[in-house]
Amino acid sequence: MRKLPPLNAVRAFEVAARHVSFTKAAAELNVTHGAVSRQVALLEEWLGVALFHRAPSQLTLTEAGRGYLNEVSAVFERLATASMYVMQQAAPIVLRVNAPPTFTMRWLIARMSVFQRKRPDVEVRLTTSLAPPNFQENTYDIAIRGQHGPLDDCRSIPFMTEIIAPVCHVDLQESLALSHPRDLEAHTLISYATEPYAWSEWLEAAGVAGLKPANTLGFEQMYFALQAASEGLGLAMVPLFLAIDEILAGRLCVPFGPLGVKRRTYYANSAATLKAQTLTSDFCDWLQQEGRDTEQSITAWAASQGWTL
Repeated sequence: MRKLPPLNAVRAFEVAARHVSFTKAAAELNVTHGAVSRQVALLEEWLGVALFHRAPSQLTLTEAGRGYLNEVSAVFERLATASMYVMQQAAPIVLRVNAPPTFTMRWLIARMSVFQRKRPDVEVRLTTSLAPPNFQENTYDIAIRGQHGPLDDCRSIPFMTEIIAPVCHVDLQESLALSHPRDLEAHTLISYATEPYAWSEWLEAAGVAGLKPANTLGFEQMYFALQAASEGLGLAMVPLFLAIDEILAGRLCVPFGPLGVKRRTYYANSAATLKAQTLTSDFCDWLQQEGRDTEQSITAWAASQGWTL
């Protein structure tokens, strides 16, 4: 077995020798002057040699003390380096992802377990925002946004096509005929402040520009508009990938099929720094696979309706 000196005493000596002062050592170690003095005396007794010359108004290191300080300082430095290395190895690998709120709640979180099984060593931290990505002012690695093209000064990876169309509860279509866009005159159109495709644009594309609905209902976020549509309060203009699960379950429907749909692309944007490149690439690869799976579900459902989206 190694014969080690009392380590608390060695630490007290190292600090006192570095400052050449028991008083300053006591302040750094948050103990009393007397405690430092006793620890140093204990170490000197253990070693069998004096480490300090103690004069009434001056403290100096002996030759043995100077040599011991050099060795002890090197040992503490190596111990600190080794400890930091182990801590870094044990620390989780963190990937910070920022995405729109409704996308995060309705699509991303539902699929995150698949990525976590692929990369159990990674801790994904999700935040939400609709603001344009800014990697200089924000602390995220990937910013997911619906866009019409890649962003400048970013690594923009497309992973899913956003098809936007009116949806409503199936009971609404069955109880009140919705066979032509003109029928919307008798219905409530649900809108939200963050919508990427306005009802006025869709109505124009559907050939009924200027149509006045019976009522309108407005929300701040898409999430609330989609929930309102799910409750049968009216029709909402939303991306089909956010509604496909409820469509397949028979709760929501797309009353006008592919008429007037608008397409946009979802991108995973990153600053593509060398340090994060492998991890962000793994995440983007997973997003692309999930995006393909979602698009295939939508395409298969549309084909079952006799539609081509």
